[in-house]
Amino acid sequence: MDGSVTDLSKYRLETAKDDLATAKKNFEDARYRASVNRSYYAIFHALRALTALDQFDSGKHSGIIAYVNQHYVKEGIFDKSFSKLIDSAYRLREKADYEDFYIVAIEDARKQIEKAETVIEAVEKYVQARWDA
Repeated sequence: MDGSVTDLSKYRLETAKDDLATAKKNFEDARYRASVNRSYYAIFHALRALTALDQFDSGKHSGIIAYVNQHYVKEGIFDKSFSKLIDSAYRLREKADYEDFYIVAIEDARKQIEKAETVIEAVEKYVQARWDA
């Protein structure tokens, strides 16, 4: 792999921010299902910015989430509420993407964006400190 784990972490965090911007645009356009999807992926890519620094990756979303819970939530780096926030975002995205006739409420889409903002902010603060170390 070219570049460093720091470069990969930075790239993934930028991807998260791009996804969040897309989620917000989708929300403005009343495309709530798409907004929920992009908000979740903003969270997912932010989590992968964390795991990049540990040289861990997984082909499954559940693998990334379990790793973050084990190594960052359980260890007290992030509060337990962080885990619940990620889980609820994942579940809403799955409903929106895979359940036929599921209609995403405007408030659910708004909350999903807020969750993504919270995760990105927390992850960015943490990874920035590791990048600078």
